[in-house]
Amino acid sequence: MAPPSMNLPSYPDAGVHTVTDTSAVESPSALTCAGVPARRLKSGAFNGGVAAATGSEFFKSKLLWKPLAKKWDHRLSQESKSRKGSSLKDAAKYLAKPGLISLGGGLPSSDYFPFEHIEVRVPTVGQFSEEETRITGQNLKIGKHDVTEGKSAFDLAIALNYGQGTGSAQMLRFVTEHTEIVHNPPYQDWQCIVDVGSTSGLEMLYRMFCERGDYVISEEYTFATAVETAAPLGVKFLGVKIDSEGLLPGDLDQLLENWDEKARGGRKPFVLYTVPSGQNPTGSTQGRSRREEIYKVAQKHDLLIIEDEPYYFLQMQPYTGPNTPPTPLPATHEEFLNSLVPSLLRMDIDGRVIRMDSFSKVISPGARFGWITATSQICERFVRHCEVSTQNPSGFSQVVIHRLLDEHWGHTGYLDWLIFIRKEYTQRRDIILQACEKYLPKELASWNPPAAGMFHWIKIAVEKHPEFGKREIIEIENDIFQASVNECVLMSPGSWFAAERDVKHTGLFFRATFAAEAGPDMTEAIRRFSIALKKVFKWEEVCMSRPLSQRVPFFFLKGKYRICTSTFVVSAKPT
Repeated sequence: MAPPSMNLPSYPDAGVHTVTDTSAVESPSALTCAGVPARRLKSGAFNGGVAAATGSEFFKSKLLWKPLAKKWDHRLSQESKSRKGSSLKDAAKYLAKPGLISLGGGLPSSDYFPFEHIEVRVPTVGQFSEEETRITGQNLKIGKHDVTEGKSAFDLAIALNYGQGTGSAQMLRFVTEHTEIVHNPPYQDWQCIVDVGSTSGLEMLYRMFCERGDYVISEEYTFATAVETAAPLGVKFLGVKIDSEGLLPGDLDQLLENWDEKARGGRKPFVLYTVPSGQNPTGSTQGRSRREEIYKVAQKHDLLIIEDEPYYFLQMQPYTGPNTPPTPLPATHEEFLNSLVPSLLRMDIDGRVIRMDSFSKVISPGARFGWITATSQICERFVRHCEVSTQNPSGFSQVVIHRLLDEHWGHTGYLDWLIFIRKEYTQRRDIILQACEKYLPKELASWNPPAAGMFHWIKIAVEKHPEFGKREIIEIENDIFQASVNECVLMSPGSWFAAERDVKHTGLFFRATFAAEAGPDMTEAIRRFSIALKKVFKWEEVCMSRPLSQRVPFFFLKGKYRICTSTFVVSAKPT
């Protein structure tokens, strides 16, 4: 049966609130930043104490018209099914009882935490650059007893003690609200769970759903750590062909339709790992139609989709080419949110998408702070794993990020920050593309301008190598890598990102990042890479061996012919 149509609403500025049976006034929609204060009031008293029992249900809008998600008992691993709740964590729910004196838990007294306060300097909304932060930034002081003193909803006494596998109530509230504002999952029983970053979350998800010998499907080139995390668990990756928009749904369907357990040595895969926006390493971004097609294939074959989206908010302005004015940034929060490609989570009418979000690319990787969004059933199993492993992100990270995002910027200020970094990454992307256009010979290197993320994927015309067909592609790739290092530039070989490590390579690629270095250094790095590439391909010898008429156009300048190529210039007297 064909899946229901996925008509996704835009982000409204306001909703209608009935006052009497004959009149109505405009009030902020619950699904906007402006609607958050009213939603919090409706949630009742906030319980954010030490090890507070919490969940997204406390913080979501109550939209009961939405359907319930599918159940996934048939996909859970034996390991996940065997996990029981933590007795000690569960007992913490009684701590909220007024007048309770607890001698039951192992919570140390905050009297002996040797941190009276911490202070961080952060940008004010709209003045986000480093220079502006130095001049106009604000110092946020986080004390040990801010909650009891009525200064904040979160303090060091709570943050630095033990917590729940869900993460702190304070940060869980913020990410739940943020997820609903941005994605508004179309089923009722979704939840968010805070984790210590996507790699940790991914390892838990593999163990929740995969047995040894299972396959995970991904793009043919994928995040190297995703493959390396699965390998020790006995889980293998299988790559699906990609184009400029990422994973090809037709190829995914064919792979699953024709699955042969005997030939493959494993059961039919049911976990798809994908990075839809600014895919690492290729920089490709799945458009809305592509995501809908992938989701329909997932419905047909009953797949679970792990949607790893650290680059979702690094969707950039369209590339307009060198010496052309950039496309204007979104003027409002609504315009910004509507400019984003709808997530798979936002299309997920079944509850088959497990979305992984992270602050690593938009705040800082060292915070080790992210969250998953999935069905309540999947999140409950995930928490059981957290309780006996990572427990939750560092209390320092949680309380600092909470003070910045929830109490200093708020949801609206956070969106302003995301628009700011969109502008910054767009400028960086444009610099590296212009450097490639200037220095890389078009006969050897080609690329698609990335629409999101922080990676630029360069295809090398390996068939132009003098020894193509006589040497393995991986050997030529290594020659380019070593020559690049010799020229003092580091680029990542495409083979590092192959989903299937034991398959013979048929293409040659290199990944460059435009996130880490300043503009002049990026330009210089591409110039150096061009030198290395030409050396390995003996490009000047190849060019010089051509008939003169095939090398380049001629220009008559002051009685001399000036012979121009993409790699060198020769001047000669006319014959």
